[in-house]
Amino acid sequence: MKYETAADWRQARAKHVCLFGMSGLGKTHLANILRGSGGWFHYSIDYRIGTRYMGEHIADNFKREAMKVPLLRELLLSDSVYIGSNITFDNLAPLSTYLGKPGDPEKGGLPFDEYLTRQEQHRVAETAALLDTRHFIDRARALYGYENFVCDTGGSICEVVDPEDPDDPVLTALSRDMLLVWIEGTDAHAEELCRRFDRAPKPMYYHPDFLREAWGAYLARTGDAPGAVDPDAFIRWTYARALAHRSPRYAAMARHWGVSVTAEAVSGVRDTADFDRLIATALETRAASV
Repeated sequence: MKYETAADWRQARAKHVCLFGMSGLGKTHLANILRGSGGWFHYSIDYRIGTRYMGEHIADNFKREAMKVPLLRELLLSDSVYIGSNITFDNLAPLSTYLGKPGDPEKGGLPFDEYLTRQEQHRVAETAALLDTRHFIDRARALYGYENFVCDTGGSICEVVDPEDPDDPVLTALSRDMLLVWIEGTDAHAEELCRRFDRAPKPMYYHPDFLREAWGAYLARTGDAPGAVDPDAFIRWTYARALAHRSPRYAAMARHWGVSVTAEAVSGVRDTADFDRLIATALETRAASV
């Protein structure tokens, strides 16, 4: 690991961390605190995916829809209007909207094959964005003078790596440059995340094997034809299964490649001093368990 002991962490001139875990448990909360301190560079994987790697896909999808409107079609063909997405760290809606949901087109659903195509585009983009981290560590130091660096990953990181493979290329690269930190939730957190998702279901990336199994199981359970599936009902049902699917993968990432902290402890972090203590304690806990 980048830092083997709490002393290594406390004494480090440059502190580099990679936060991972389910969305909604505190990754961006911590990253915002660190960035707000003025001494940390914040690299958002989802922002990088949506701007560098999937920005063209997203914009083309907007244009495809605009071409269905006669006025906008005429303006687009004459290069009279510009259509693009306005992704920010705090608003990733263009990316999730592009990923979409499978099911009934009358309810905004995509054909399942098209849905799989967009999922694969996201897998490729997420892998590339994760491997760009070294470039941004160097860029943050060279351009802005930042020595400290926080990588804020998406919840789907565990779907694009194999935590049990000691030679996994993405985890090898990340762990060489940063301390991997899992924000671990409880069953109560999982229930709250499900309630939150049920109120506002959002598209997300899933491992293709998991997704195909979930799609088949859902069709068998409901008896729906693929084109008649309620898109929101499917992703609501799939989300709870995804939490259970991802938890052991996150745990393996922490066990083999990094450390873990609790979501409860993360919620109590208010400044960089709190964060330093959080990470030092996690390293001490790991050392005591070896």
